Amino acid sequence: MNRTVQIILAILIGIAPCHAPVKAEEVMIAVAANFIDASREIAPLFEQATGHRTRISYGSTGKLYSQIEHGAPFELFLAADTQRPIKAEEEGLAVPGSRFVYAKGRLVLWSVRPGLFHNAERFLKEGAFDHLALANPKTAPYGLAAHQVMNRLGVLDGLTPKLVRGESIAQTFQFVATGNAEAGFVALAQIREWEGEAGTLWEIPPHYYAPIDQAAVLLKKGEANPAAVAYLAFLRSDAARKVIERYGYGVE
Repeated sequence: MNRTVQIILAILIGIAPCHAPVKAEEVMIAVAANFIDASREIAPLFEQATGHRTRISYGSTGKLYSQIEHGAPFELFLAADTQRPIKAEEEGLAVPGSRFVYAKGRLVLWSVRPGLFHNAERFLKEGAFDHLALANPKTAPYGLAAHQVMNRLGVLDGLTPKLVRGESIAQTFQFVATGNAEAGFVALAQIREWEGEAGTLWEIPPHYYAPIDQAAVLLKKGEANPAAVAYLAFLRSDAARKVIERYGYGVE
C-alpha cells in the first residue's frame, strides 16, 4: 500500500465515530497562544468524534518553532503565521502538502477600563498612558501586527519607551487584564472568552496590518500517527470551523 493511500485511510479512520473499532492514539500539538481557548473547545469534540487523545502545548509561534527545530516531540504545529510552517517544510521538519490556513486572526486594542478611549487613534497619538502592551514582534505574529499598526499611525517611535512586551499574546493579554498595562494589542479571540468588565475595545481595521493567516502543518514526527493525521482533517470539519468562527477568526 503506498503512502498516499495510507494517509487517506488514516484520515477516514480518524474522523470515524469513537465507537468504531479503531485503536486510540495520542497526538502532541504545538499551538500558538492566541488559539488557546478555541483549541481547548475543539479538543473534546475531536476526542469524542475519533476516540483519539490530544496533548497540547501553548506558546508564541517563534518559541514553539524553536522547540520544534531542537527536537521537541510535537506532531502538529498550529502557528499564528504561515512563515514558520513554510520554513518547517523547507527544513524538512514538516510533511509537504499538509499545510493549510486554519484561521485568519484579528487584532484589537483593548483595555479593561470602560471608556478609556473614545477615539483609539487619538489615544495612541496623544500617548496619555504609562504602559501599552503587545506581544514580542520577533516571536509573535500579533506583536508584529501591532508594530505595523503603530507604524501606520506614526506613533511607534514616540511610544517605544511605554511598550511592555509579552513573550506571547497570552502573556500580553494578562498584562492588560491585570491592569499592569492600561491598554494593549491582543487577539479578538481572547476578548470573546473574557468574563470580566467589558472595558474598551477598538477592532483595528484589517488593512492597518498584514493579514494574520494562521497555518497548520503536519510535522514529520506525526506522519505515521493516525491521531495526528485525523486531527489535521478534523480541523477542517464543520464542527471545528464553527468554533473557530465563534472566536472571531475568519476561515477559508
